[in-house]
Amino acid sequence: MTLSNEQTGTAVLTRLIVRRERVRILIWTAAVPLLVLLTAASVKGLYPTQHDLDVAAEASEGNAAAIAFNGPAQGLDTLGGEVAFQVGTFGLVLVALMSTFMTGRQTRAEEEAGRAEMIGSLPVGGHANATAALLVVAGMNVIVGALVALGLVGLDLPVAGSVVFGVSFCALGLVFAGITLVVAQISENTRVVHGSAGGVLGVAFLLRAIGDIGDGTASWFSPIGWVQKTRPFAGERWWPLLVAGLFSAAAVFVAHALSDRRDLGAGLVAPRHGPPRAGRSLGGPLGLALRLQRGSLIGWTCGVFLTGLAYGWVADDVEDFVADNEAIADLIAGYGGASLTDSYLSQSLLVVALLGAGYTVQSVLRLRGEENGLRAEPLLATPVSRSRWVAGHLTVALAGSVVVLVAGGLGTGIAYALTSGDLGQVPRLTGATLAYAPALWLLAGLATTLFGLIPRGAMAAWAALIACFVIGLLGQALDLPDWARDLSPFEHVPHLPAADPSLTAPALLAALAAALTAAGLAGFRRRDVGQTS
Repeated sequence: MTLSNEQTGTAVLTRLIVRRERVRILIWTAAVPLLVLLTAASVKGLYPTQHDLDVAAEASEGNAAAIAFNGPAQGLDTLGGEVAFQVGTFGLVLVALMSTFMTGRQTRAEEEAGRAEMIGSLPVGGHANATAALLVVAGMNVIVGALVALGLVGLDLPVAGSVVFGVSFCALGLVFAGITLVVAQISENTRVVHGSAGGVLGVAFLLRAIGDIGDGTASWFSPIGWVQKTRPFAGERWWPLLVAGLFSAAAVFVAHALSDRRDLGAGLVAPRHGPPRAGRSLGGPLGLALRLQRGSLIGWTCGVFLTGLAYGWVADDVEDFVADNEAIADLIAGYGGASLTDSYLSQSLLVVALLGAGYTVQSVLRLRGEENGLRAEPLLATPVSRSRWVAGHLTVALAGSVVVLVAGGLGTGIAYALTSGDLGQVPRLTGATLAYAPALWLLAGLATTLFGLIPRGAMAAWAALIACFVIGLLGQALDLPDWARDLSPFEHVPHLPAADPSLTAPALLAALAAALTAAGLAGFRRRDVGQTS
């Protein structure tokens, strides 16, 4: 079959993907630039003078933990360099995740659900679906890169640095689209595809961190390191983007070559046979839910633990860091009477809790994924009731939220204890993190309500989480009104260890979470399984 025949129907499939995934496309392409631009606006307010930038640069350049977490210390004496340092690595990780999830969803997930086979029975080329998926994901990355560049230029940052920064986002997204496409030819399981690509992202982050702390050599083995070698706002270099571009093209070529060597729906590596008899734990919906979600739980737990380590490692030096910057000191010391260190730890634990909420939302929305994947209906045809099936996944979500929070608090406490010599910080900070559990449960209740009553709008739970991120991290810097900040459940939790402990607000949040969950369960019992609206 000729190349043109292999691509027959690509344009039609591209329009189909855009039509079907328009909500996800809108959320991703709006959320990532919004995060970058809000952070840039916040940094602008925190460092109003050159003296403030010089002090921040001096403090960060010698801080290995900050470099490992944020990226290379490049041009930190400029506003653009500080923006790239504060949000660059995190934004790049989000773009990589966007490309991974969207590429896997439009390729391997379509085959696993059987939809690719139905489409393949039409006059459609063998590579048309993969090409259409790549075109959509590439378009999303171009939009994200363009919005980031234009937004930074609108904030009066240098044009060259803004453009390079935006293009670096696009380049990394294309790299991970290619990586995901290759993995999708190897495994026939969507979760394995996402997990493997996520593992590559984790290794890339680690190699980049090791290289940035050291002499920079290890960073060249990381896609994140490639795009950060462009040095936005620090003497821009375009040629490292060629490395990312060549790698992306090579990955797409390899994926197409591998696709020709496998059957539709299968992977190059056949799944190993499971035991002839299932374990007793799989005899109920709770055991099945835990089995399905254990990889996600482990991944989120490890990620949040490492985040806690990074924040805890710099806590002992925070007072020296902000000594000459009243804007940052005022921002951190938002809890009257608390020390700067405790205020910083409170902000750090808030970030840990917000990240943990990502697991919570994803875990609850697994219900919708199972329903859309046509796996819920056969299960519910057995003696398993709807309530038991939902309760199994909710138990994993709620209990897993506590596990993730404990991991984040433990990481923060261990790192701070090692630097300060006070081992009592481990139980203190671990316990403080648990205060956010009711806020996470409230988001779980919201996701359950959407799943039960408005299944097609279940993805709005992610929008709610993004709003909580903006309010929690940038609400004070952006001077948001009190009514807007009160929309986030995280603002009603006592921000330990800086604030005084209280059970009133967490109890009310837990009660509201229970009410939302009950409403979602009632709605699901009354609607059709597989309902799309």
